[in-house]
Amino acid sequence: MSNNDIYDFRKATSEDVQSVWQIIVQAIQRRKAEGSLQWQNGYPNQEVIAQDIAKGVGYVLCAGNKVIGYTAALLNDEPEYARLKGEWLTEGDFIVFHRVAIHDDYLGKGLAKHMLLCIEDVARQQQITSIKADTNYDNLAMLRIFESLGYAYCGEVTFRGDNVRMAFEKVLTE
Repeated sequence: MSNNDIYDFRKATSEDVQSVWQIIVQAIQRRKAEGSLQWQNGYPNQEVIAQDIAKGVGYVLCAGNKVIGYTAALLNDEPEYARLKGEWLTEGDFIVFHRVAIHDDYLGKGLAKHMLLCIEDVARQQQITSIKADTNYDNLAMLRIFESLGYAYCGEVTFRGDNVRMAFEKVLTE
């Protein structure tokens, strides 16, 4: 049985905000316990999550009726990427994802990777062949996922003044 048979990846609704926020809080606490600076400055916050969902860019991974994962996937919507210190693989339309988080009870099952594969499906449905993303240098789990899924390191982007992050791109093929 594949993950596709067990889990449902769908757009988040306003009814999902509290469940998603609980998952984000768990992820913030995990990052802190790991000694990471990522997500330790009040971002993301509940307002950001509510805005993602209201804009129709929030996605949840569900096991039955339970929300167990969250990410935001946006079309061409990351202004900082225009100021990349490095070089993207492609120009033109892209999907960017942010705020990838899995419920504590479901860690270690490859579900963050599964969500990224679902984002690839969303991109293909829109005839988009580029997926871009970024992460902190100390987010080893996400760096491993990028490597396993064939993302290429493209350079650095800076957020909110001094938050330098590694930027990646994957060009999708059929």
